[in-house]
Amino acid sequence: MQKILTLFLMRTCLVVAYLCGRAALADMERAWLGVVTHVSDGDTVWVQPMHAGEVQKVRVLGIDAPELCQSWGPQSREALRAVLQGQTVEVLGRHRDTYGRLLAQLSRQGHDVGAWMVGQGHAWSYSYQNFPGPYDALQMQAQSQRRGLFADPHALAPRWFRKRFGACP
Repeated sequence: MQKILTLFLMRTCLVVAYLCGRAALADMERAWLGVVTHVSDGDTVWVQPMHAGEVQKVRVLGIDAPELCQSWGPQSREALRAVLQGQTVEVLGRHRDTYGRLLAQLSRQGHDVGAWMVGQGHAWSYSYQNFPGPYDALQMQAQSQRRGLFADPHALAPRWFRKRFGACP
């Protein structure tokens, strides 16, 4: 029960943060620079802070990439790896999810990584209940152009995949 409540509160915080806009986020959170040392999947990376501190496991805020055992999962990870592995990124976030990952917006050379992933068809815009995801317009465009995972008319959003099949082994 506590895990469900924690997950609900975390998702609510994500929605509120996006509704408040990036300007409000800038006031609440401090951005820092780091180098991506590892890409776990299409929405999770490891970032070594530039100036000090331990490597941080970071979940890209606002997107939901396919599971690795799911259709397009490996392609999603490879796309993120191709643009971020060994690259300097700006990390904007301060909350952690139930898995201990830092929930953060990532930018590389001033470009929003989450927006790129959705726009290229490598991830879904993360929406919750009746709240639209931050990249819904980009997702609709990628779907209409049948980019990446959206070329498959039966592509299943990761949350529904996990609900139906469980987590990947």
